[in-house]
Amino acid sequence: RSNAFEVLALDGVSTGILQFYTAQESADWLRAISTNISDLTLQNMKMANKCCSPSDQVIHMGWVNERLEGTDSSQLYKFKFLALKGSSFYIFSTPPVSTLDWVRAEKIYNLCEVLFKIHKLWLADDCWLQANLYLGIHQDFDLEDQRPYCFSVMVGHGKSHYFNVELGSELAVWEKSFQRAIFLEVQRTGSKTYMCSWQGDTLCFTVDFALGFTCFDSKTKNVLWRFKFSQLKGSSDDGKTRVKLLFQNLDTKQIETKELEFQDLTAVLHCIHSFIAAKVASVDPVFIDNQSIARKYMYSN
Repeated sequence: RSNAFEVLALDGVSTGILQFYTAQESADWLRAISTNISDLTLQNMKMANKCCSPSDQVIHMGWVNERLEGTDSSQLYKFKFLALKGSSFYIFSTPPVSTLDWVRAEKIYNLCEVLFKIHKLWLADDCWLQANLYLGIHQDFDLEDQRPYCFSVMVGHGKSHYFNVELGSELAVWEKSFQRAIFLEVQRTGSKTYMCSWQGDTLCFTVDFALGFTCFDSKTKNVLWRFKFSQLKGSSDDGKTRVKLLFQNLDTKQIETKELEFQDLTAVLHCIHSFIAAKVASVDPVFIDNQSIARKYMYSN
């Protein structure tokens, strides 16, 4: 029902279903309550950051609904508390209160190896806008449920978490916060190296914010090849372990194909995406804002 909602406390106590005369009145109250919850969460975030080092600050945190996995649970959601802090993306069943709570999260993922993706926006004319922000990434979600403001966070080994928030403004904040948190982590990290193999040889593949891509022998440390981010012209993968990277040779202008195998290919592809996005953002900060589908539509409606 568009004219009703429910408020739940941390201890599980519910207000019951609050029903209003009109959908607009319900929406006004929902927005007011959500704003108050966000303000209190922001206060807690600022207090937590006083005890954290500059490299381990909380960028954003808040409540979402997570769709549970399973063949018969496509419509079943559960409340989760998400946080972007330092180098990690956290998923909690209840908000962290003490320092120890942060290591007790249900899931912790490195920010360089996740991919944020918006799926649905509910527009003013009651039409769905299905937004694929990042081309070339396979979408395998069943989006038949009628919840608006949906996004997913793709993680390693091809797994994903599918979330929903109550307001379009919340979706816009999560989108911007993920972009900022990943950008900061890429700059802090500088580079990430992954073990890989090709034709029986054990190699190391490094993604470096300053240098681009480097592949070297894991034993001798001899550099086999190196390319800048701008030289990457395309890629393809088998969805399992193997990827082909297409680079343009600056001297010959010819395309060179480099094929590698990784244990967690998804994490590596997400890392490449994070570093390239951060590189583009560092050169053209306006680019990220122009790519923000959530903010573009939420604030114009």
